[in-house]
Amino acid sequence: MTKSKTANFGYRKVPFEERQTRVNGVFHSVARRYDLMNDLMSLGSHRLIKRFTLELSALRSGHSVLDLAGGTGDMTMRFAPLVGAEGRVVLADINEDMLRIARDRVIDRGLAGNIDIVRLNGEELPFADASFDCVCIAYGLRNITDQPKALASMNRVLKPGGRVLILEFSRVNNPLLGRAYDAWSAMWPAAGKLVTGDADSYRYLVESIRVHPNQEALLGMLQAAGFEQCKYHNVMAGVCAVHVGLKPTGEPV
Repeated sequence: MTKSKTANFGYRKVPFEERQTRVNGVFHSVARRYDLMNDLMSLGSHRLIKRFTLELSALRSGHSVLDLAGGTGDMTMRFAPLVGAEGRVVLADINEDMLRIARDRVIDRGLAGNIDIVRLNGEELPFADASFDCVCIAYGLRNITDQPKALASMNRVLKPGGRVLILEFSRVNNPLLGRAYDAWSAMWPAAGKLVTGDADSYRYLVESIRVHPNQEALLGMLQAAGFEQCKYHNVMAGVCAVHVGLKPTGEPV
């Protein structure tokens, strides 16, 4: 008898084809207070980390960027001024509740001119080959079920020489800080219960961080997807890491 394929949903194994629906349920539940909880859980540090990621993007006026799993639009609203009126930012996410909040935020800040908002599955990007100068996914890769397939799709839609940026929680490389971080993140479900009325969704988020590939494993996944000059930058001693990879130009080095 053939064993059915499974995927991690936090610490649990669930049928592969059911995982995305379960993840969507998490973000449907937390969307309304998502940004507030980000500030509480990170003590505001996520803003500095995103600014650092922005500096690694190498974007300039006229460029096109895909903000994949862009949620409520934090990175999109940072990208838009960089690429300017001649550039384009595509904010993409699978969860309509998150995108609805993103639309409101983008309009409220008067940034809608060079931003497109698209609902899609990150595993199968519906864009032509070589469409973007940069693809960024911030705190979203661990919520995609078939990550190698998604990375291959990101590679396909990048222009030769374009770069992928992956900002994600990772592994702390300082034992003392690691213990403190574990204790702090263990309180997130209780905070989620207090702020959003939902402890289970934040329990999943903590568990999803624990089972996500570490820095070296994700580096190997980028290389396997066809990216070159791959590297990562630890932030806060590895609480987060920003991975960078380039799409080959096809020209001799």
